[in-house]
Amino acid sequence: MLGAPAEPDVEPVPPEVEELEEEDEGGGTDDPWFVVLFNDEVHTFEEVIGQLIKATGCSRGEAEDMAWTVHNEGKADVYEGTFEECFEVQSVLKEIQLVTEIQG
Repeated sequence: MLGAPAEPDVEPVPPEVEELEEEDEGGGTDDPWFVVLFNDEVHTFEEVIGQLIKATGCSRGEAEDMAWTVHNEGKADVYEGTFEECFEVQSVLKEIQLVTEIQG
C-alpha cells in the first residue's frame, strides 16, 4: 500500500514453554482392571456357573459364590487382571450373551 509506514524488521520471539510431566491418572493397560458381571433374568445359575469356570478358570465353588453375589446384589466383580486378560474373560462370558463391563 502506498503511503503506509514500513514495518520494522522484527523477528518473532517464541514464547517460553514449560514442559510439564504428565501424571499417570490410572487407566493404563497394566493397572488392575475388573470384569463386572451383571444380573439378568435370562440365564440359569448352571449356565452362569459353567461360563464363569470356562472364562476365569475358577473352581465350581468360587463360580457359585460369584453367581449368588450377582443374583443378590445385581452385579459382581468376577475377574481382576490386566486389560488384555479382562478382555479375554469378557469375550468368553459374552459367548452366551452374559452382560458384562470392564472397569479400570
